[in-house]
Amino acid sequence: MSPPPNSRSRVQQVRDQLEDDIVNGRMRPGEQVQIEPLMVRFAVSRTPVREALQQLEISGLVEVLPKRGTFVARVGIPELIHMFEVMAELEAMCARLAARRAPTATLDGIRGALEACEHETASDDANAYYYANELFHSLIYQACGNPFLVQQTLALKNRLKPYRRLQLRMRNRIQQSLAEHREIVRALEAGDPEAAAHAAREHVLIQGQRFNDFISLAGPEQAASAERASLPAGTTQGR
Repeated sequence: MSPPPNSRSRVQQVRDQLEDDIVNGRMRPGEQVQIEPLMVRFAVSRTPVREALQQLEISGLVEVLPKRGTFVARVGIPELIHMFEVMAELEAMCARLAARRAPTATLDGIRGALEACEHETASDDANAYYYANELFHSLIYQACGNPFLVQQTLALKNRLKPYRRLQLRMRNRIQQSLAEHREIVRALEAGDPEAAAHAAREHVLIQGQRFNDFISLAGPEQAASAERASLPAGTTQGR
């Protein structure tokens, strides 16, 4: 049985705040996550906290060690780069197949999701835009007509959720993201698989200066990881 809507909302609020804390360095890699203080902090029962931590475990932000507890996962910049490079190709594959296979009704749904993104862009609410953006991408995944590809894409997307959400705080990123969404939709409507794949891939990748901006947002722990990795100029990273 699904939890009541207000319970789902509490879980989402706890998860989103913990994502922010982890990605922005307020909760450090390797730090133990205690349930009781979080119950007090968010004024919720144990269940929403446990469910939020379960979702964070799926996304790879926390790890549960038997007989030891729950800890903030250690995710370095090099690993994130590799994950985003793969994510860009998975998104491109989904868009390519969707351009070939999506029926009119499915395209209508994608257009509706684009309109929701446009509405949230006008509201200038990064979190609201993030959820509209999630729906937009999910509909394109489903339109590809390949359940295995959808499964693999969603699995990696879940691991990258907080970082995809964080990059929306980059200056003008929401407006740029919306423009990229429109380009993807134009390619889908034209039935152009290669144009759709190219637009989707570029939408996910962050290059050059945008990568440096992302690291700056990610906080000192991520910046230190990037420095230790000695990344060459122009390395790609993404959304």
